[in-house]
Order: sequence, then structure tokens, then C-alpha cells
Amino acid sequence: QLPFVVLGAVDEAGDVWATLIAGSPGFMHSPDPQVLEFAVVPDPCDPAVAGLGDGSAIGLLGIELHTRRRNRMNGRVHLGGAGRFAVRVEQAFGNCPQYIRMRDWQMVRDPDDHAAAPALLEIDPRDPRVHAAIATADTFFVASYIDEENGRHVDASHRGGKPGFVRVNDDGSLTIPDFAGNLHFNTLGNFLVNPRAGLVFPDFATGGLLQLTGEAEVVLESPEIAAFEGAERLWTFRPRRAVLREEALPLRFLLKPGGTSPESLMTGDWQQARCRLGAEER
Repeated sequence: QLPFVVLGAVDEAGDVWATLIAGSPGFMHSPDPQVLEFAVVPDPCDPAVAGLGDGSAIGLLGIELHTRRRNRMNGRVHLGGAGRFAVRVEQAFGNCPQYIRMRDWQMVRDPDDHAAAPALLEIDPRDPRVHAAIATADTFFVASYIDEENGRHVDASHRGGKPGFVRVNDDGSLTIPDFAGNLHFNTLGNFLVNPRAGLVFPDFATGGLLQLTGEAEVVLESPEIAAFEGAERLWTFRPRRAVLREEALPLRFLLKPGGTSPESLMTGDWQQARCRLGAEER
């Protein structure tokens, strides 16, 4: 049913990238319960494509923004002909609908027409365009991974909150509140073992994607945790590389009336957190 899927992959340098791959509904299908086949060719300008070699570990998140339904999956790539690929499932499980802002979608061009979108533009992570894309975002997706004796495992996950819930710090790093969730801790658990992380911020109005790769750190003790309503902990992200792909998605999204996440409405914001900290200091 999905018009896109979130994918996390690791390139040859060990950097992890998060991305969105789009197609007409039905572009993913399962010939059997252990295999998911893709009937689209990923955009060669996508930095995550470097992690789609035969046998590579990847993470997937299927998420319906118009229903808040989502499922996680990870597995290994099996390359097919004409640039297409399949994934053999290793793990799959459902997630709750919390913090997902509901959006309807429409397809605005042929998903296989990659030439219609501008090419990859690698920019300085401290570029004002990076900060502008993050400043009002209410949604992003994060990829992480660990290497174990039985191989590599990659995860892709959703993060949501009020617009601006991701803070851009003066040094270019990001601070993200971590709210109550499924208590699986796939993402944060991976960060404790391997700090490499990949983030993608979609521009739902234009189809643009801002992709970042760098290092994350889990923050378990900070006065800002108690000051930010709903935060149970924080994590920071320091981007090393930033890729801006304008109009990368053939999709456009519109907010559904009344589609704001009720869980997000119960969380705070950074201005409120600053006021609380200032009041405590007086």
C-alpha cells in the first residue's frame, strides 16, 4: 500500500545514511514471508545507494503517514537485474502510532524519473539551509547500526514532535528530546555501542530531502531533561556530512485536518525549557 519506505544503509566508509525511496503503491511486494522485493531503481544520486551492495545489511521502516500505522524491518540485500533489489527479512515488528503527524500524499511525477530532480548537492553541515530545514521540522527519520559476531544489523526509525523540537546548537550539533515510546530502544541502544548515525529531514511540501551523517551521543543526565516537558532523556547529533537533494521525492504531502499527534501536543518546546531553567536559576 505504501508510496514510500524509509531505508537505512551503511557505505564503504562505515557512515550510515537514512533516506526515503518512493514508488507507486505496490512497488514493494512479498513473494513469500521472508522476502520483500522492490520494483523500483533507487536514485543513483542518493548517498544511501552506496550501502545497497549484494549481501549488505539494511534497515527499513514502512510508515503510513495518513493512518499512523508503521512497521520496522531489517535484513540483507539481494541484487536483481536492472538495478532492482530484494531484502531477505531477518527481523520485523510493529510500532505504536505515537508522535506521527498525519499527512495525505499525492504523486507528482513518475517515480522512476530521477532526472526530473536536481542532482545531489553536498553542503557544509553548518550551512544556513541545513539549519532552516531543521528549525521547523516536526518529523525526521534516523538510521543506526551495530556490528556483532553474527554480522551487521541496521535500524531505521521515526522521530516526531512539535515543529522545532530538534534544536540546532551554536556549534552546529543537534539536540533531540527522547519521549516515551515502545521501550525497545533500538536506536539509542545502537548509539551506545556505535555512535554513527544518519538522519533525513524530508520537506513534505517540496519533496526535498536533507540527509546528514555523523555521530550521536545519548544524554542521560542533564537539567534540560526535566525542563523539556515529556523528555525522558536527550541525545545529541554532530553532523560531519550534509547532502541536500531538492525535489528528490516524487511525492508531496498535505497535513490532514486534526492530524496533529495527540502525544506530541503533550510535549514541551525549547523556549519553554529555557524559561523553566531560567526560573530555577533565579
